[in-house]
Amino acid sequence: MDRTKAQELAWLRTITGELSTRTITRLDDTLPWYGNMPPSRRSAIGLVAQTGISSFIQWYEDPTSTPWIASDVFSAAPRELLRSISLQETLQLIRVVVSVVEDRVAPKSEALREAVLHYSRDVAFAAADVYARAAEARGLWDARLEALVVDSILTGESDDELPSRIAALGWHGDGEAAVLVGTAERYVDVDQLRRSARHAGADVLIGLQGTRLVLVLGRLDTPLPEPGANGAVEQLSFLEIARRLSDGFSDGPLVLGPTVANLVDASRSARAALAGVAVARSWRHAPRPVPADDLLPERALAGDGLARRTLIEQIYEPLAAHSGELLETLWCYLDNGRSLEATARELFVHPNTVRYRLKKVSDVIGWNATGAREALILQSALIAGSIAQHGRRTPTPKREASR
Repeated sequence: MDRTKAQELAWLRTITGELSTRTITRLDDTLPWYGNMPPSRRSAIGLVAQTGISSFIQWYEDPTSTPWIASDVFSAAPRELLRSISLQETLQLIRVVVSVVEDRVAPKSEALREAVLHYSRDVAFAAADVYARAAEARGLWDARLEALVVDSILTGESDDELPSRIAALGWHGDGEAAVLVGTAERYVDVDQLRRSARHAGADVLIGLQGTRLVLVLGRLDTPLPEPGANGAVEQLSFLEIARRLSDGFSDGPLVLGPTVANLVDASRSARAALAGVAVARSWRHAPRPVPADDLLPERALAGDGLARRTLIEQIYEPLAAHSGELLETLWCYLDNGRSLEATARELFVHPNTVRYRLKKVSDVIGWNATGAREALILQSALIAGSIAQHGRRTPTPKREASR
């Protein structure tokens, strides 16, 4: 090492404290976010600045012996600091430190000034690398946490920690939720699915389990306006949202579970959707996506207890509670092949009376008995409800009294 460089190094070591003090002062004067931070964070930033100055001196003494010394500048910073300041703020910090050092050393030597600029470039790249690795680690953690949340919803094994896990994922859904289940290729474009869901006014959790793709949908608390809608926000149904996302799935059954009140209750929607996927091929020309409740007959025949309860609770019991007349009319109408005249003759009423009662049935339960598919659902509900009702009424045989 020549005498001039040795003298410069000795001089740099004597002004290290001065440079650190000037840096802190300038940070306070030029960066508003620095002054608003708590004392512990400001102290950590001061430590990073001081470490950067010391590392520059070591690097300047022998740039070839420690090629990665710039990355060591951030090793002294606590992990919380990375969460407190953004990459943009970190680059502002580097700019302030470099300007302070450059103003102080530039009059001394042109070689020192060039060394400062060279080293500051390395530090900037090191900062970008630190944030990139942190983002990658966070992305991997988020992916594992999202897979865990989706699996908990599918299995119904939710616990008290599920809401906090959902919040940790940055879930922006508000209120109602539904689960969409289908098949997909191994390398599905997850980012495209998220963009499509966001533009449809929904937030989404995505789980890829082999070839099965599961989307947990929730409405955005601040949905995006539709293009050309002059700023108006249209709230789409979950079925319409599912249609817009269907291109992200492979060919095959695509089933949308029923809407539930919130994400924590989404396991019920998931169970219905999974049961629907298992039997969807048994319905010829089924729409895609198809609501799980439109597959209630097939699901009930396959032994799905949830489907049987849904048929009874949403169709049979409301009709029985409303009027036995409606229940009897529906039975007769379906048994007579959906013939108004035959039903009227059996009930000794006018066909218009049958029409009125069928309209009342539709008002009560939301299904229209005049359609072929809905008639199958209603007939399945009547059978399931009748079996359940007679099963409850069957008396238990008593033993004969011993003589």
